Amino acid sequence: MNQVTKKILVTCALPYANGSIHLGHMLEHIQADIWVRYHKMRGYQVYFICADDTHGTAIMLQAKKLGIKPESMISKILLEHQTDFSSFGISYDNYHSTHSKENHKLSILIYQHLKKNGFIKSKIIFQFFDSKEGIFLPDRFVKGICPQCHSIEQYGDNCEVCGATYNPTDLINPKSILSDSVPILRETEHFFFDLPVFSQMLSSWIRSAILQDEVKNKMQEWFEAGLKQWDISRDAPYFGFEIPDTVGKYFYVWLDAPIGYMGSFQNLCKKRGDLCFEDFWKTDSHADLYHFIGKDIMYFHSLFWPAILEGCNFRKPSNLFVHGHLTINGAKMSKSRGTFITARSYLEHLDADCLRYYYATKLSSRIDDIDLNFQDFIQRVNADIVNKVINLASRNASFINKRFDGKLANTIADPLLYSTFINAQMFIGDAFSSRETSRAMRKIMTLADLANRYVDKKAPWVIAKEKNREAELHAICSMGIQLFRVLMIYLKPVLPGLAKRSEIFLGGHFLEWNQLSSPLLSHRIKPFKTLFTRITIEQVEAIIKASHL
Repeated sequence: MNQVTKKILVTCALPYANGSIHLGHMLEHIQADIWVRYHKMRGYQVYFICADDTHGTAIMLQAKKLGIKPESMISKILLEHQTDFSSFGISYDNYHSTHSKENHKLSILIYQHLKKNGFIKSKIIFQFFDSKEGIFLPDRFVKGICPQCHSIEQYGDNCEVCGATYNPTDLINPKSILSDSVPILRETEHFFFDLPVFSQMLSSWIRSAILQDEVKNKMQEWFEAGLKQWDISRDAPYFGFEIPDTVGKYFYVWLDAPIGYMGSFQNLCKKRGDLCFEDFWKTDSHADLYHFIGKDIMYFHSLFWPAILEGCNFRKPSNLFVHGHLTINGAKMSKSRGTFITARSYLEHLDADCLRYYYATKLSSRIDDIDLNFQDFIQRVNADIVNKVINLASRNASFINKRFDGKLANTIADPLLYSTFINAQMFIGDAFSSRETSRAMRKIMTLADLANRYVDKKAPWVIAKEKNREAELHAICSMGIQLFRVLMIYLKPVLPGLAKRSEIFLGGHFLEWNQLSSPLLSHRIKPFKTLFTRITIEQVEAIIKASHL
C-alpha cells in the first residue's frame, strides 16, 4: 500500500485523572509523539489520540476527600492534562475522556456483544470489604505480602517485585490501605470475561503482531501459568458506568479504559467529518493500530484487550510498543528527594524541547528503564543542541546577514559533504520508524560534528578579514546554513519548538523531509535571534526545590 494512503491510528496509555502529569508520563507521550511526527512528515495519514482515564474507586474517594463531585474533579484534571501535553508539544489530534457519551455507548455495546456471544459469566465471589469505610475494596486498595516471593507491601493484583499476578485473597496478611484495618470477606455477585476461551487466538496474535521479544516471553509465561476468567464488575459505591440490567453493579475501570481509545477516536470522527470509525476498527480494516504503553500495563493490553476486541468482532492492535519506566538520578521518583517532578514544575523553568531531546537520546525499541540524570541532562543538551546545532546557525548567519544582506549563495560550496548529509536520511528514517530514536540522535550529532569541522577548517572569520574573498566567504557561510537546515529537518520530530523558530529564521521556509535534497539557493534568511537557551544548574535546582514535599 502506498505510504500516502496508509492510515495509522496511534494511542498512548490513558493517564489516570486523579493527579498531575509527571515526567514519567512524559517519557511515553514524547516517545509516541516523535514517532507520530516523523511519520506525518513522511506523508502517512496518522491520527494520534489519547484520553483521561476517569473511573474507579480512587477517583471517587479523591473527589470525596476534596469535597466535590467526581465529574467536577475530572473536568478540572482534564483541562490540566491537555494544557501540559500541549505545552510539551505532544501533537494529539484528539484528547478526550473515558467519562464520555462515546465511551459509554461503546462500553455497553461491547459488553452486550460479549454477553450475547457467551463470553460473560456470572459468579458469586468473596471479596474484601472494609467495614470501617463501608466499601468493597478494589485490588489496588489491598496490600500485603506477595504469596509468591513474600515481598512486603504489595498490591492485591500483582507483585511489583517478582511480577506475579494473583487475587487479593491470595495475599498474606492483607490490609486495607483506606483504614489500615484487616478487611473481611463478603459474598457478592460479579461478572467475568471468559479469557481462557481466547488462548488459541492470542497465541496466533502473538506471532502475527511481531511483538517485542520481552512481551512475547512474558505472555508465554502467562499462558504456561494458565489464563483465568477476568472480573469485569465492581460493586457500588463506584464512579463509572453502570452495567445494563443490573442494580449497583459497575464496569471495572480496566474494562472501559481501553475502550476509551475507541471513544476518543469516535469523538474525533464526529469533530472532523472526514474520518470513518469503521475504517479503523472493523475486523478487515487495512489501517494500522499501535498502542504505546508502559511495561506495567502490558498484561491488560496483550491479553484482555485483544481478546475483548476479538469477542465482539472488532479489529485487534497491529502491535504494542512497550517501554520501560523512568528513574531520576538512578532511583525511583521521590517527593522527599524533589525528583517527583510534574510537567508543570518542569515547564516553569525549562524549555520542553530540552527534555524531549534528552529522552530521544535514550529511547530505543527495547523495554529498558531510562534514567534522567540531571548532570548528564545539562551536559548533553548544552553540548549537542547549543554548541553543535545552534552554534552552526549563529556563527554563519552573522556573516550572511552583515555582509550579504541575509541572502544565501546560489550554489552549494561542498556538494560531496551535502550529499553525505542527504544520504543519511534512510538510516535516520529507519531509526525513527523502528523507535531506535537514540540511534537517530547519534547519527544526527555525528553529522553536526562534520558540519562544524567543515566551518572550523574553512575559518570564515579569517577569510572575512581578507580582501577579494567575498565569494568564498559567502559560499562557506551559506554551506553552514544549508547543513543547519538539513539537521533541523532531521530533528523536527524531536524538537518541534526549535523547528518552528528555525523556520522563521530560515525566512519562513518550512522544514519538510521531502525537500531534503533541495537546498535554499539564493534564499533570504532573517537576522539571527536566540533560538535556544543553554541550561543552567540553577534552573535544574529550582525544579528540584519546587518538587520537594
